[in-house]
Amino acid sequence: MKKQQQPRRNRRAGITLIEMLVVITIIALFSAIAYQRLTPALEQGRVTAARTQIESLMSALQRYNIENGRFPTQEQGLDAVRPFLTKDIPLDPWGTPYIYRYPGEYSSDPELISYGADGQEGGEEANADINSWQ
Repeated sequence: MKKQQQPRRNRRAGITLIEMLVVITIIALFSAIAYQRLTPALEQGRVTAARTQIESLMSALQRYNIENGRFPTQEQGLDAVRPFLTKDIPLDPWGTPYIYRYPGEYSSDPELISYGADGQEGGEEANADINSWQ
């Protein structure tokens, strides 16, 4: 009686650790390149979102003025316009509250300010202030 031969296992059937590390390294490099190219677009999107939110909040302030004959005081802040918004008062795209000034430094109207990515007054590019009067 003949002994049945067992099929040989192919030694190349799987992926080696080195092959896996090479693939992961290539994916990481592509991800880093894509991130560097997308970061400016993401920051520009945040700036656009901040401007849009400021415009919306300024509209709510105008509606408050029409209803009450005055703008909210500095002490009342933006919380006073909450009934004129469909959602809660948003934080700026960098996660900090908008700064409300009334009367404003640059006009007699209220002013809204986001200090941008760095959260500090002044700055350039993504760190530049975004405000309601410019």
